[in-house]
Amino acid sequence: MEGVERQRVRRRHGHLLLQQAAEDALFFGVEHWQFGHASTLLTRHTVLVPADPIQRLLADPPDLPVRAGLDEIAAALRTAGTAVVQAPPGTGKTTLVPPAVAALVDGKVIVTQPRRIAARAAARRLAQLLGEPVGETVGYSVRGDRSVGARTRIEVVTTGVLLRRLQRDPELRGIAAVVLDEVHERQLDADLTLAMLVDVRAHLRPDLLLVAMSATVEAERTAGLLGHAPVVTVPGALHPVTEVWCPLPTGVRRSDDRGLTPRFLDHVAACVRRALVEQAGDVLVFLPGVGEVSAVVGRLAGAEADVRPLHGRLPPREQDLALTAGDRRRVVVSTAVAESSLTVPGVRTVVDAGLSRQPRTDHRRGLAGLVTVSVSRAAAEQRAGRAGREGPGAVYRCWSQAEHAHLPPHPEPEIATADLTSFALEIATWGHPDPSGLALMDQPPASAMAAARATLAGLGAVEEDGSVTDRGRDIAQVAADPRLARALLDGAEAVGARRAAEVVALLSEDVRAPGADLVAALRSVRRGGPGAPAWAAAVTQLQASLPASQRGSGERMTDDVAVGLVVALAHPDRIARLRPGGTAYLMTSGTGAVLAPGSALAGQPWLAIADADRRPGVRDATIRSAAPLAEDLALEAATAMWHESDEVGWTDGRVVARRVVALGAIELSSVPINDPPPELVAAAVRDGLRQEGLTVLPWTEAATALRHRMAFLHRTLGAPWPDVSDEALTSSIETWLGPELARIRGTRDLRRIDVTSALRRLLPWPEAGRLDELAPERVTVPSGSAVRVAYDGDQPVLAVRIQEVFGWTAAPALADGRVPLLLHLLSPARRPAAVTADLASFWRSGYPQVRSELRGRYPKHAWPEDPTDEPPRRGVRR
Repeated sequence: MEGVERQRVRRRHGHLLLQQAAEDALFFGVEHWQFGHASTLLTRHTVLVPADPIQRLLADPPDLPVRAGLDEIAAALRTAGTAVVQAPPGTGKTTLVPPAVAALVDGKVIVTQPRRIAARAAARRLAQLLGEPVGETVGYSVRGDRSVGARTRIEVVTTGVLLRRLQRDPELRGIAAVVLDEVHERQLDADLTLAMLVDVRAHLRPDLLLVAMSATVEAERTAGLLGHAPVVTVPGALHPVTEVWCPLPTGVRRSDDRGLTPRFLDHVAACVRRALVEQAGDVLVFLPGVGEVSAVVGRLAGAEADVRPLHGRLPPREQDLALTAGDRRRVVVSTAVAESSLTVPGVRTVVDAGLSRQPRTDHRRGLAGLVTVSVSRAAAEQRAGRAGREGPGAVYRCWSQAEHAHLPPHPEPEIATADLTSFALEIATWGHPDPSGLALMDQPPASAMAAARATLAGLGAVEEDGSVTDRGRDIAQVAADPRLARALLDGAEAVGARRAAEVVALLSEDVRAPGADLVAALRSVRRGGPGAPAWAAAVTQLQASLPASQRGSGERMTDDVAVGLVVALAHPDRIARLRPGGTAYLMTSGTGAVLAPGSALAGQPWLAIADADRRPGVRDATIRSAAPLAEDLALEAATAMWHESDEVGWTDGRVVARRVVALGAIELSSVPINDPPPELVAAAVRDGLRQEGLTVLPWTEAATALRHRMAFLHRTLGAPWPDVSDEALTSSIETWLGPELARIRGTRDLRRIDVTSALRRLLPWPEAGRLDELAPERVTVPSGSAVRVAYDGDQPVLAVRIQEVFGWTAAPALADGRVPLLLHLLSPARRPAAVTADLASFWRSGYPQVRSELRGRYPKHAWPEDPTDEPPRRGVRR
């Protein structure tokens, strides 16, 4: 037995991790032939091999780099109960870590993957290594598809599936360990699952083993969340990958208002054909979405290779076809599903378009969706690594080396950009409506959380403090976005369980709607069109998630009516009505929307919009999918948005008061109001003054003069004398015009405002008592006349006839002597004769010329040679 044990240990290449577990396992005998060490004769003896398939695999595991870290992972789990495995893609962590963990425990091991396609592929790979079909020792569970048996010890699931289980059973009874794979992708579900599992270990299951696996350098942050878990680093075994830069040809744009340009997709296809000529092995192509995958697959028709699409919407059989190497060379054209969580065998060349899709949400307009962005440098390196798993490879990058230097270093975590409605409901149902109490890698933005809570409150799912309601728990039981879950629960009562599930599945599976027509899309998938298998599985699952009392409810409406109502129940903020006399629509959220040209829905008076996106710089959103809707059903679906209000606004220079009935931003009817509330009138006038300026007020000569005097003092002396410019007065309307605004009932009342009195409210006290001293309204000249001072220029001006200032040697200075009056000396006919601020100088040098020019013209008036010694006169000489 000692020799057998030595041979067994030797065959395991020194992995003592498995020794203790193997000693407790069942063994069976097999005949093993080998050459003897001392002779050339064949000898026959019996080797004991574990009967347990997991032990058999670990006794002779595949030659993968992660084998070197299995002992360290086991030691970490025995001592700390947690571990973080940092290993690049291709090291075999998804293949060998789960069975290594299973060898340490008695219960089931759950392994998470970010996508359904990756979960199925990981389960198939591990089952093949065990020599079993999927569903025996290794199984999987994803939305709409499950293959698990009574003997299953390792179950691969998506993070969404594990979230549902955690909500139903926080103790995870029967589960001994959880392995979270691909945590570096920072998907929202993955971040939340990790936080909830930390909570479970801290309060319910300290015995639950937890392993987080990442392909990037954020392992230390993850380890901190797990209570300073040991970090096991496994070096990669990638072969060298040659970089080939393929910048766009001159004049070719990557994208325009409609998305990626056809010429850019031509460029990607040309790079693939070039790679087929220059490199060996299979080619893996990365594109941002399903539409681009299909476009490039079409452009590669006739290539000397099997061209296979790969994305999450394909049926499992077609996905398997793309993931299985064949006799011919392959080109696998994929979305980001193949970036890190899938192994595509045979690939020696990667062609990277350099783009990815990320969630973005316009919280103000209530529009969420995916946008196309440049990949990060980390993602580009990860994609390139796919070419170096099996031997030296090459990556063809469809951009320039200079552009590469400006890419962001890492992708943004989904929690920073995504719609957080599902997240907010999950944490409320978990009992942590405040996310700061959870072990999250990053906290969500406050504005996004506020918008999510507002949406949930509108669904009746949470209380004001964010805690979950009974209705919220019912919504959370449905494996769908909370809006879709509400539509399923309420729609089943109105249109029947089956039809409600069909429409919700149509929305959740993101089935393409030709011409934006969702009714046509529903009929297509019923006939077995694109996306039908996944849709049918989702329908079954959704119908099963309904309460037993609703599952048998029959269909009560036609498709045309039912689809619109269910969509409206899901997105009441996207109910839209055709604008009068136009082709654009107005949504209840206040956002405009338009259909693409040629849509069969054009001209429908009401629409229930399921999907719309708005490009930067474009006023209206583009409707991607919608269904016709009747007005009465719109009111039924969006009852919470129906409101009646008194609206008083400023329109075309006048105050308009109406009583309005509206559905959100859509006005249904209105009637005039004869006696509107004063506070609304005041607010309308404020808006009008801001829009049209202060000229709408009745500016009398006295009010204008007072404003000019105040402006002069502010300009000359500064504070506390106030700024009375248009900008300053408009921004402080409530301060100086407040009491007058409160008395306004309509436009006519504007003409009754005493602007002079209103301006006096701005005068500072006690300085206001010196107003007439510092900036007198009139100045008495030597003739005894009180002449008005003009303050509307840069310097105060006194316009007076020359004869009235005889005897003055200097003009008075204002503002405590700081600014001399500027004298406009007038002829007897009150025409300007001279302008001066230095009267003494004028009498000496300027007056003689004026006297010689004017005394002949005005002989009846005094023109003395020395005006400083002449008495002033108001009229003619006597």
